[in-house]
Amino acid sequence: MALPPVSIVILNWNGLEDTAACLASLAAVDYPALEVVVVDNGSTDGSPTILQQRFPGLILLETGENLGYAGGNNVGLRYALERGAEYVLLLNNDTEVAPDFLRRMVEVAEADERVGAVGPMIYYHSRPDVIWSAGGAIDWRRGRTRMVGVDEPDRGQFGTAPREVDFVTGCAMLVRREATERAGLLDERFFLYYEEVEWCVRIRRAGFRILHVPTARVWHKIPFDGREASPMVHYYMTRNRLLFLKLTGAGWLAWTHTLLMEYVRRFLSWSIRPKWWGKQAQRRALWQGVIDYFQGRWGRMEWRRTAGRHSTLQQ
Repeated sequence: MALPPVSIVILNWNGLEDTAACLASLAAVDYPALEVVVVDNGSTDGSPTILQQRFPGLILLETGENLGYAGGNNVGLRYALERGAEYVLLLNNDTEVAPDFLRRMVEVAEADERVGAVGPMIYYHSRPDVIWSAGGAIDWRRGRTRMVGVDEPDRGQFGTAPREVDFVTGCAMLVRREATERAGLLDERFFLYYEEVEWCVRIRRAGFRILHVPTARVWHKIPFDGREASPMVHYYMTRNRLLFLKLTGAGWLAWTHTLLMEYVRRFLSWSIRPKWWGKQAQRRALWQGVIDYFQGRWGRMEWRRTAGRHSTLQQ
């Protein structure tokens, strides 16, 4: 029986060495019906030329500018689907994979035509037995999302059978062609963060299942403390969480909890309590994210004057 063709889309933005390591890891994958596509998202470090020199024959698409996670991956998705891929795997460039990870995910998807998206078990690269994501969960009452199993040592607590989840992270996400045809592609208003969660909600509402496959393994080079200190992260997570709530039709409890119980309390705490006075940049990012949501400013956060001075938020 012929294997369904799969395209792996890797987004590169000034990430030469990570992308090269990811490509080297994929060279050992035991799935023959595979095409790897690198989308360069406006890199300025010379990585497109160097990658093509290191990996002759590499399929590399250049966007010419930074389109963000959503826009860049949509370029790869359209290319892969036009070439007849039955599945497209979005894979972060700062990952390395087990040789059998793709085969295990495709087997799960092929066993049930209602499966729209599949995700692997993702570990920290720096601590290979500690889980970063075993799928994702949405708390609709509070308007929150979270990674299941984050920071837990893998003791087999998630078993070996595929399990239903609310979403799988865009770090490593296998999507069926029919799911993209019925649910559409990533929403480019997000630029980055929350786009894959909203996409999974659309895929589920289009009648598909979202599954986590514990036996498929990927290692992610994300620091243990994540990116919580970054004003850029605070900006996009703040604005895009509100956009997510709007697009998914979240109820008033989720809006109340998000805006009052979290955003207002956090802003006041960072403004009043002396121990948080070092968070002025994060406080400005939070405030700007809320303002931009209500003013309908989407996509990339541009360099502009905020409160009489240049914003520190750049991407």
